[in-house]
Amino acid sequence: MTLRVRGLTISFTGSGRTVPAVRGVDFDVDANQVLGIVGESGSGKSVTALAISGLLPATARVQGSIQLDGVEVTTLDAEALRQMRGRDVGMVFQDPTTTLNPVFPIGRQVIEGQVAHGQVEPGKAAQRAIELLREVDIPDPQGRVNQYPHQFSGGMRQRAVIAMAMSGRPRLIIADEPTTALDVTVQAQVLAVLARRQADTGAAVILITHDLGVVAEVAHKVAVMYGGRIVESGLVEDIFERPRHPYTVGLLRSIPRIDTVDSRLIPIIGQPPTPAQLPAGCSFHPRCAIGRERAVCAAQDPALQLVGAGHSSACHFPDEVAQLLADSAPKDMAEPRAVAPGSGVAPAPLLEVSGLQVYYPIKSGLLLRRTGWVRAVDGVSLRIHAGETVGLVGESGCGKTTAGRAIMGLVDKTGGSVLFDGQDITALPRAAMRKVRRNLQYIFQDPYSSLNPILSVGDIVAEPLRIHGLYDEMGGARWVSELFELVGLSPTMVNRYPQEFSGGQRQRIGIARALALKPRLLILDEPVAALDVSIQAQVINLLQDLQRELSLAYLFIAHDLSVVRHISDRVAVMYLGRIVEESAKATLYETPTHPYTQSLMSAVPVPDPRARLTRKRILLEGDIPNPAAPPSGCHFHPRCFKATDLCKREAPAYLAYPGLPSHVACHHAGPLT
Repeated sequence: MTLRVRGLTISFTGSGRTVPAVRGVDFDVDANQVLGIVGESGSGKSVTALAISGLLPATARVQGSIQLDGVEVTTLDAEALRQMRGRDVGMVFQDPTTTLNPVFPIGRQVIEGQVAHGQVEPGKAAQRAIELLREVDIPDPQGRVNQYPHQFSGGMRQRAVIAMAMSGRPRLIIADEPTTALDVTVQAQVLAVLARRQADTGAAVILITHDLGVVAEVAHKVAVMYGGRIVESGLVEDIFERPRHPYTVGLLRSIPRIDTVDSRLIPIIGQPPTPAQLPAGCSFHPRCAIGRERAVCAAQDPALQLVGAGHSSACHFPDEVAQLLADSAPKDMAEPRAVAPGSGVAPAPLLEVSGLQVYYPIKSGLLLRRTGWVRAVDGVSLRIHAGETVGLVGESGCGKTTAGRAIMGLVDKTGGSVLFDGQDITALPRAAMRKVRRNLQYIFQDPYSSLNPILSVGDIVAEPLRIHGLYDEMGGARWVSELFELVGLSPTMVNRYPQEFSGGQRQRIGIARALALKPRLLILDEPVAALDVSIQAQVINLLQDLQRELSLAYLFIAHDLSVVRHISDRVAVMYLGRIVEESAKATLYETPTHPYTQSLMSAVPVPDPRARLTRKRILLEGDIPNPAAPPSGCHFHPRCFKATDLCKREAPAYLAYPGLPSHVACHHAGPLT
């Protein structure tokens, strides 16, 4: 199987104007080959994939050639496209929740394509569906085949979508951000399943992602897209070790890495352009360290040309790119990361959480009697000092966000205590708690839904001041303008509305709002998870600068261990409502002692193609258990590679680990050998 794309141009017509989404894309993919397509939001990655599969809307105008084994896809009629998708092309979309129909059983959806195309007889469909679920590691496939999507976890839903895409043994698989919404352990499972199924069928694969670690781990070739075109392409080793376009260098310098020591990230300045407002000349030149001041870059869009064997770059000055990386990295990365706890830290912790519990009742029956508890947070203890960042990590469903909201008082606790500056704040009346919240603020994950769309951003930032009756006392409009400058936004933007800003800018507005009352502690709940890699780097640097300038303390909740390593001083690892390991950052990342922590670390993709040959990968079996019915003994034992009968019978105590600044809850704790 060979896919050939030549001169692909895609534009959309609406509101009386034509918007170019893809501009002259060329690439090839052969059987048993994985092409990774990377780039920021709006670069044209997904539109290219939809064109290949014939799924673009009627408003799209497609020019150029897409040939699948010599068949021109762009000229096929609707029925021929349907046959091609059923026989030759498998599509794995980003969100399995919207891919699967909620009213049909999983088994029916997995097999319906083969039945519709006559590849499986209806009488054998049920058994074939069970086989497909078994091939993608769905536990108890016979029992699960008649369940509905809402009864599957996110990772299981994505594996079911892979089974659906692979059911007809397609010759081409297009995976559009297949692991973006998944935890790192589930991501590792899904990638392993996808790789195994691809190897079994010999299919060609197009993997669309913004995660350079995933690309380095699974791809053979890489195409980097920006502004609707490919700006660099080549073998994965060449792209990561010898990049020849400034944008590729910018992406590589922007990402936090789990395998490196502390260093300040070097973000790409500015924002990605929208397809409707592409700059003249090279579309990257307004953000480029090489081309910003050069007339040729502003006037002429460079062609994609060979710069080595199988390696192409669309840059007027590709020979200067290597020097750009060598010259700027040491100077910019030498700055200290953040204020670390030391002689300036107060002797008593600013925040002390002891035995925090948040239980939700399970009610059933006609009278809705309580029949059990969901133990969302089950005895969490934490300390955070002034000027310190504590990272709280774990898979989805482990209780991280619930713990953060319980500390803030946004959800009621069942037990335990929360001391802020020595005062127990869990039982305070409403008026007293409002005063505490002047010093304790929360930054939410989604910058889109956390801002009121009917208020100007100036009013949004000023709202806490007005609620606390401090608007005039703290400087009013002057202080709001200072807050905008503090987070890197122009004060002239205060009268705009949230929908007029990018995702990264909205997150900065959320940070400005949280800083309005001059708090001492911020609880940050996945503050960069929804952002592109270059914008993520800008926000991370901003948070570190603010901590340094204002002596802020952070509780940084995240599932991305690379980001947590970059920003934290200490890290606590949470599993099924409990902290299973806590340590100084350097110790935890270099010498993890709990099997769960070791599994998390091994599952994080590293943006280095050489690492996939040497890293030891620990794949966790299954999904995180239901907190309403946790396993007996150690909650982790059903998935643990060190588990014994003792682990099944007895929950381990949370104790100091000898010789390390660590606490761990494990009967068999110890470094990997």
